[in-house]
Amino acid sequence: MQFKTQTLDPAASDNATVYGILAGAVSPRPIAFASTLDAEGRPNLAPYSFFNVFSSNPPIVVFSPVRRGRDNTTKHTLDNILETKEVVINIVNYAMVQQISLASTEYDAGVDEFIKAGFTKVQSEAVKPFRVKESPVQLECKVKEVVAMGDQGGAGNLVICEVVRMHLHENILTEAGTIDDHKIDLVARMGGNWYTRAIDGMFEVPKPLRNLGVGVDQIPEAFRTSSILTGNDLGRLGNVDVLPQAEEIQAFLETEAELKDLAAAKNSPALHSKIQELISDNKIQEAWKLILA
Repeated sequence: MQFKTQTLDPAASDNATVYGILAGAVSPRPIAFASTLDAEGRPNLAPYSFFNVFSSNPPIVVFSPVRRGRDNTTKHTLDNILETKEVVINIVNYAMVQQISLASTEYDAGVDEFIKAGFTKVQSEAVKPFRVKESPVQLECKVKEVVAMGDQGGAGNLVICEVVRMHLHENILTEAGTIDDHKIDLVARMGGNWYTRAIDGMFEVPKPLRNLGVGVDQIPEAFRTSSILTGNDLGRLGNVDVLPQAEEIQAFLETEAELKDLAAAKNSPALHSKIQELISDNKIQEAWKLILA
């Protein structure tokens, strides 16, 4: 497939354009709903989607309050963190997404977004900022370092946080005590005004085998260059560690007689479609048997 490509030099482009492209392309992004206190003890609450987890031992999360593009000022969250070195990262699910959007409003310093957005304060155990009761996972953090990416509008500030307490709603957990990805019902940020709800688009991709997969390069060319089989199909075929042997293939064709003639025509669209159907049904070894017949 041929693609026409546009090329952009960020250094020669305005910040709004660069931000829009990055926010639209690097998405969906998890949301850090950051709770801080200023030096006078006044609460602040604001969402940030330049956010992720970077270590489990020690447990480290990083988010980035960006300098405002229009006037190069800093966010209250960043100001507070530089003063107090503490933050609570509250994870955002679908039930609270409209409220966190409201909390992103740029209220004056000292205005309590807990009250404005209708959230409930919970006292933290190891840090001073409050937790958000409605959040399914609340991470109390000590700030290890703040790394400024620049001093102009649009420049990020990496807030490197060590998690010192984790609080989880019990109703999002499995019987084994792990997070149930359906029950937590997370949302993520995309470009413009768009968000996405994870549960609406969840699908499972088995991790690569601990044993080496045979790889896409082992698929015969007639199928590797198929106009019907997709890259995802080829990836699933390549993620097996053992290919069926001749006797297995023969036994399969004897029990699936209607496929015997189909297997003889390597470039038949019907054969490729049948292989794709088997892959979709998670019958990867059967798909290989047709390929190698």
